[in-house]
Amino acid sequence: MADALWPYVFIVVAGWLATDIWRWLGVVAGNRIDENSETMNWVRAVATALVAAVIAKLIVYPTGELEGSPIWLRVGAVAAGAAAFFGFRRHQLLGIVVAIGTLAAGLYVLGT
Repeated sequence: MADALWPYVFIVVAGWLATDIWRWLGVVAGNRIDENSETMNWVRAVATALVAAVIAKLIVYPTGELEGSPIWLRVGAVAAGAAAFFGFRRHQLLGIVVAIGTLAAGLYVLGT
């Protein structure tokens, strides 16, 4: 029984070591970077671009339940969420709720 657990222990320890070291290095490096520096501006730009790319991929090439929805509905839901976000003083939660609500209502109306 104990011999059967060693592969799992190895996976947990190796996985922890492989990811945790980078987290700690990020914390150490992040504490030394000025928040208004060009490096932080670049990091913010890359992070924003990655999030935008993931959202665009979900809209244009969806999988699962979204695959059966029309693209006009997905784009409309994002537009409604963005309008709510910018219309209500950049309230993130409201933008997300409006986008999801629009998508859900559209799927319900279409019978999808």
